[in-house]
Amino acid sequence: MVTAAWPGVDPEWSREVQVPSTSAPDAPGTARRWHILDNGPQLAAKGLAPAGTLLCVHGNPTWSYLWRALLAAGSDPAHPWRVVAVDQLDMGYSERTGTFRRLADRINDLGDLTAALGLDGPVVTVGHDWGGAISLGWALAHRNQLSGVVLTNTAVHQPAASKIPPALRLALHPAVHQWGTVTSDSFLRVTHSLAHPPLPGDIRAAYMAPYRGAARRAGVGNFVADIPVDGTHPSFAALTGVAEGLRGLDVPALMLWGPRDPIFSDRYLKDLVERLPHAQVHRFEGAGHLVAEDRDIASPIFQWLAALDPAAAARPAPAAEPATGAEPLDAAEFRPLWALLDEQAAGPAGTGMAVAEMAADGSTSRQLSWQQLDRKILDLAAGLAAAGVGPGNRVSLMVPPGVDLTVALYACLRLGAVVVVADAGLGTAGLSRAVRGATPDVIIGIDRALAAASVLGWPGRRISVRDLPAARRRILGVETSLDALGRPGTARPGRHPGQAPEKPAGQAGPDAPAAVLFTSGSTGPAKGVVYTHRQLAAMRDTVASTFGIRPGSRLVAGFAPFALLGPALGAVSVTPDMDVTAPRTLTARALAAAAAAIDATVVFASPAALRNVVDTRDGLDEAGLKVLARVELLLSAGAPVPEPLLAAVQQLVPAASLRTPYGMTEALPVTDISLEQIRGADAETAAGNLQGGGNGVCVGKPVHGARLAVIPLDADGTAPGTMPVTDPGVTGEILVSAPHVKDSYDRLWLTQQASAGLPGWHRTGDVGHFDAAGRLWVEGRLAHVVTAPGGPVTPVGAEQAIERLEDIRLAAVTGVGPAGTQAVVAVVETVPPARRAGPAAPALAGSVRAAARTAGVEISAVLVVPAQPTDIRHNAKIDRTRLSRWASRVLAGGRPGTP
Repeated sequence: MVTAAWPGVDPEWSREVQVPSTSAPDAPGTARRWHILDNGPQLAAKGLAPAGTLLCVHGNPTWSYLWRALLAAGSDPAHPWRVVAVDQLDMGYSERTGTFRRLADRINDLGDLTAALGLDGPVVTVGHDWGGAISLGWALAHRNQLSGVVLTNTAVHQPAASKIPPALRLALHPAVHQWGTVTSDSFLRVTHSLAHPPLPGDIRAAYMAPYRGAARRAGVGNFVADIPVDGTHPSFAALTGVAEGLRGLDVPALMLWGPRDPIFSDRYLKDLVERLPHAQVHRFEGAGHLVAEDRDIASPIFQWLAALDPAAAARPAPAAEPATGAEPLDAAEFRPLWALLDEQAAGPAGTGMAVAEMAADGSTSRQLSWQQLDRKILDLAAGLAAAGVGPGNRVSLMVPPGVDLTVALYACLRLGAVVVVADAGLGTAGLSRAVRGATPDVIIGIDRALAAASVLGWPGRRISVRDLPAARRRILGVETSLDALGRPGTARPGRHPGQAPEKPAGQAGPDAPAAVLFTSGSTGPAKGVVYTHRQLAAMRDTVASTFGIRPGSRLVAGFAPFALLGPALGAVSVTPDMDVTAPRTLTARALAAAAAAIDATVVFASPAALRNVVDTRDGLDEAGLKVLARVELLLSAGAPVPEPLLAAVQQLVPAASLRTPYGMTEALPVTDISLEQIRGADAETAAGNLQGGGNGVCVGKPVHGARLAVIPLDADGTAPGTMPVTDPGVTGEILVSAPHVKDSYDRLWLTQQASAGLPGWHRTGDVGHFDAAGRLWVEGRLAHVVTAPGGPVTPVGAEQAIERLEDIRLAAVTGVGPAGTQAVVAVVETVPPARRAGPAAPALAGSVRAAARTAGVEISAVLVVPAQPTDIRHNAKIDRTRLSRWASRVLAGGRPGTP
């Protein structure tokens, strides 16, 4: 009997079971000794009736120890579940049988064990690594007992066109296999090294314990040898049977994944999602192969189980309710995103300009009329369809804003394909994480993007924008080009170049996914946000009704998403000459040139872009000043926009209404306010005539169709409540409900659960309050609230007050120290910039403290930096978490370095 003590394991869980075998490779009736961790007897002794059983199956070279957190969670009297974690034969502390056991044998072995245990339903299987395929094989054979499946970093199919992972190829090599998996413990040590962070010594020792000595590692080597590398392998048929059987498995499913896995990468997750499309999926960024060690998977599993009806065996998981809280529109009322584009092409404006691109010299390098744009979209849609791109396929667009991106985006949407927009503004690492996580079927990109796809191993077929030389196509793995696919007459035989394009068939319905748009990544890894066609159309309609942007408007889009929305609004649009990965590269001269090209009435630019426009205004000539003077509306969003910056911009566009909508990737826009309204709110606050005014940025009232509320903050800086309020002066997490709120987060089930925990509301993660006039004041991010001894401190109000000082360009307020006793620290970027980072001079520190005090915040320390660490996309969202770590080091006496 096994009696060893292992960290995190209750000794009462460990027991052995004698199990008669019923099939080969054993003679019928052969008794096999299994070791399992089982909390069932313990629950029974306490009089606790479990809701069901979790049957947990490890892979190679782990053992039942992998599932100790589930055993502990299942033993909680508040939500008891029996957890049976097995050591497969020849593995862990189970019997060394001396026989080679293949996949089909192990599935049968597991069935023998559950029969011996008298295991009845409801059963939820949990599998990892090759234990995933084995657990699913058991699930398919025991449908009458099954109520759900949980999978972590596993696979059931090896595509014939791709090789198995390099680590497994090495382990299978004849010169390495026996030595690496059996003779030595190298395979175990390599596997354990895949944990992030590294496993503590006692945990690593527990994993090694059952495999000490070559005689106990034969099963490790056999497991590797049983990997079906191709169709000739003896276990290929069994694995294929499991893989195909999943297509009919309609029980609820949960997949928890570590994408930092050199073995079971996201391509295997993609395959599983295609086979179990109803599954809930959560990718833990930064976690790897041993996801159960890298992250807490017990909490999400039991959260999922709590919503699971154990009696719902063999029943599909219910479709998620819309998170918007709004009544869905009838299909007859739905107008797709491209409806106005079609109308413009067919109407009197058809021959007029629709989209344009700017050259570095200020000239228009390329432009299309509405008719030309519509024709190009339909031609490309036909070409993509002929190339095998259709409804539901994910297409990653790696094309700079302009004509090509506009055509590709609308062609994909019209086909029913799902566009993945992860722009270069995320940076190389962030972009790579986003693309890998989205697992596109196709990448459409410029040469540089396709080169990155090759080097970084991004998934998906590859299509270039332009025709490439044959050698370059081979190097980049490019199949064809947008130029080739969009040529009239090439996609469908019999069509001549002058023939009118046909409307694409097979379009997706209004509630099908249309796009995955990525957040800026300013508060952690960028998140994919899924929008349906209906929600994109609602966003278009909200923007149109809020800002009056309609057919006939002429838009300069200094922010890529608005360039794409322009044709949907029926507005002529142009992107100025700038580096889209660095908004602060927009100059006043480039803005004026773009405005002149279309005689612009509307400008949209981020705060960082506007700062540089103001800083470079001396480069404007008289013609540039005149064209900007004709602008009627200027919008800026992406980060709080200080009133002094707006005032400076107003001088450049004297006739324009300056508006600063508040919103986010998950819902744009949410509120709207003009410069005049900001000044009015500030004046009322300063006069003491506005209850709830001040301490933040006033972002105005909800846009048409939107509702707002807050969940009040607790003293610890969290917002755990469930009762939305709108009382003036109550600070809390901001909630929004609107028809254009996102559908979900892509493969981030836990994040989606947290954001939609209140039915009908999206929890934004932002913090703010209302004033007595019903206007919203944003105070910062929930994650950036400082928990000082006197109570929570939100950063934005103090930052705005500090930035009013003449020698301060940007300010950030952050916390240093333990939660509940944090010191409030101000980090400032000065004008001119400081030569090095470190503590501020006494005079500067004094003025910063005095300014913050006007916002009711006492600053404990003031530090200066040459430049604030900001997000790449907006160049405006300051990374306060990074600053907090840096400030902690500096104030502890460490070398300042660069934050």
